[in-house]
Amino acid sequence: MYNLLMKELKLGVSPFFYVMPFLTGALMLIPGWLYFLVPLYFCFITIPNMFAGYKTQNDLIFTSMMPVIKNDIVKAKVSVIVILELMHLVIGMIYSMITVRLYPNLNYIFFKPTLGFWGLCFIMLAIFNFIFISMYYKTAYKYGAASIVSMTAAVLFALGAEWLGLENEFVSDLFKGTGTEQFATQLSILITGIILFAIFTIIAYHIAIKRFEKVEM
Repeated sequence: MYNLLMKELKLGVSPFFYVMPFLTGALMLIPGWLYFLVPLYFCFITIPNMFAGYKTQNDLIFTSMMPVIKNDIVKAKVSVIVILELMHLVIGMIYSMITVRLYPNLNYIFFKPTLGFWGLCFIMLAIFNFIFISMYYKTAYKYGAASIVSMTAAVLFALGAEWLGLENEFVSDLFKGTGTEQFATQLSILITGIILFAIFTIIAYHIAIKRFEKVEM
């Protein structure tokens, strides 16, 4: 499994995708921006291009010729997705800490980049993972439909959250007002998001294994 993961990280993933989190994360420095776009760039750019590369390189055929089981093939791919997602989120969080200190009195229209906001980002990517991973492994080859449906779901979640922030006073206060100063509340939202991210991804992984077992290579 370790060697297969190293193969994915070194051969399957372009070095550019390791730089991407630093480039997109820097967008957190824009004052009052729509910060949901930062993790969404992973969905928009990294996933489609990475899996297009897999398809172009006939990665599935190449990997199937190796002395590995199907479970490990799925586990390695899912692990790479999660590693890249965590890079985007953690680096974005670091940039957001700088942003909050640079603009302490900014009046936010969209969500302020607090711990609670990042909890929502974890939930958004949990939804993305659940849909993309489970759909992709129906064939382990065709990524287009899985990308479109999962990206659409993630965008709708982000838009829905921001809409609630504009229309609902409680949500607005929690993510843009005085509620952003409540550390315990913000931390609990973050932890909840991380837990849901883990649960959704693990469920998607098990669905992918069952579907991939039926795929003929």
